[in-house]
Amino acid sequence: MQPELRHLRYLLAVAEQASFTRAAEELRIAQPTLSQQIKQLEKALGAQLLDRTGRTVRLTDAGETYARYARRALRDLAAGERAVLDVRDLSRGHLRLAVTPTFTAYLTGPLVAAFHTRHPGITVEVRELTQDRIEAELLADRVDLGIAFEGVHLAGVEATGLFTETLGLVVGPAHPHAGRTEPLPVDELTDHQLALLSGDFATRRHVDTYVTEHRVAPRIVVEANSVSALTEIVRRTALATVLPDAVTRDHPHLTPVPLSPALPSRGVALLRRTGGHRSAAAEAFAELAATEAVPGGGPDRDHPIG
Repeated sequence: MQPELRHLRYLLAVAEQASFTRAAEELRIAQPTLSQQIKQLEKALGAQLLDRTGRTVRLTDAGETYARYARRALRDLAAGERAVLDVRDLSRGHLRLAVTPTFTAYLTGPLVAAFHTRHPGITVEVRELTQDRIEAELLADRVDLGIAFEGVHLAGVEATGLFTETLGLVVGPAHPHAGRTEPLPVDELTDHQLALLSGDFATRRHVDTYVTEHRVAPRIVVEANSVSALTEIVRRTALATVLPDAVTRDHPHLTPVPLSPALPSRGVALLRRTGGHRSAAAEAFAELAATEAVPGGGPDRDHPIG
């Protein structure tokens, strides 16, 4: 008997769930059927793939080796299916896009809106993820493109620069420095309470590096995993935060406070998997992002997208 696709999916489901019962529930098949199919696969390969002796089921050394190839085979088949369905005239298709959180506040909406206007037959799936997750999802072929930051990337991920993003200290109407135009010395941040993105996000690591280099320790009293949450908190309190200048410009209740020295800028990049299938939809979005996402943050305001 030659292994079939269902055998690969069954093995990977058991390995992921570490349980025949949970895997059967996920696959929506009977547990005895699942066990029988796995035994058939092991018989066909002449090797035990799963260790069933412990409290949880785990892959054997042979199983780990086989699972790596099984995952790759299923990814390649999925890519092949998308390639067959890919229509070069862009009359239909599907794009899976992942972005880091700050971009949902000013960049994602205009770019996706412009893309939809140009190619209404293409469905777009947008996910907000941390940069680490974006790169992992690209390598697993679960997203087509990512918008994140330049820097050191995982092997197999390539980056194309889009524009430079600048960040600054931001306060709401209740903050004592609202309307201040004179630069705030960085050492005075120690006297301020901040609301920042949580440590999972690249923006937070960028801020942490800045304050560490300047040997200041502001009190962080709020951590959030959403830029919109930060803006709402800051505009209603005397807390300060750090946001891209493009977000601050678009928010009527937030005002920037210049820092001395200023927070360093950072490069924004379009990420994709090296050597992966590049659908017509992904290529069209990459071209749009390269021409419409301009230095200074976000789409060119003098030349509207679309």
